[in-house]
Amino acid sequence: MAELPATLGEALAAARGRIPASEARMFLREVAGCTAAQVAAYPERGLAAEQAARYVELLDRRAAGEPVAYLLGEREFYGRRFGVSPAVLIPRPETELIVDLVKARIVAGAAPAVLDLGTGSGALAVTLALEIPAARVTAVDLSPTALEVARANAAALGAQVSFVESDWFAAVGAARFDFIVSNPPYIVDDDPHLADGDVRFEPRSALAS
Repeated sequence: MAELPATLGEALAAARGRIPASEARMFLREVAGCTAAQVAAYPERGLAAEQAARYVELLDRRAAGEPVAYLLGEREFYGRRFGVSPAVLIPRPETELIVDLVKARIVAGAAPAVLDLGTGSGALAVTLALEIPAARVTAVDLSPTALEVARANAAALGAQVSFVESDWFAAVGAARFDFIVSNPPYIVDDDPHLADGDVRFEPRSALAS
């Protein structure tokens, strides 16, 4: 892009035909610190040079296919904001069903031991720890970088979770659990879908076994 957009309206115009308008507005809210209503009502509102440069960077990267969650560094899961990075799988809404299934099986007054295998961002482990305060949650992952993300999410959201670097059960020992949850790699190694969409940017080890 030859020139940086000077206003909100120019920024939206620059995104037209490259990315969905909803994403362009989301990026503007992120870089300019304005609300959705302000983006719509004040197209003449100016952008500082650093804001415009950041917006153009986000626009270019998104147009190249990079996931919105990685660009913004977060994704909502079960009503909470979780930090994400290319080191972890982006949490999917359908994975929230696992939380509901566990909650439906909790007996009143119980303090279940829960193991989350391949925790990634920690979305499952942290959510279960917060939704079931009496639960004793252990989360494992083979990736130290993924565990850093998960620990940061637990700290940010105030969840008590024990994190263990482990190749599945390898470092768990003889511990026993009432619930074992997981969103494991589920795609065949040579599946053509691995070359499409957001999954191109996600860690292959979290997608294909």
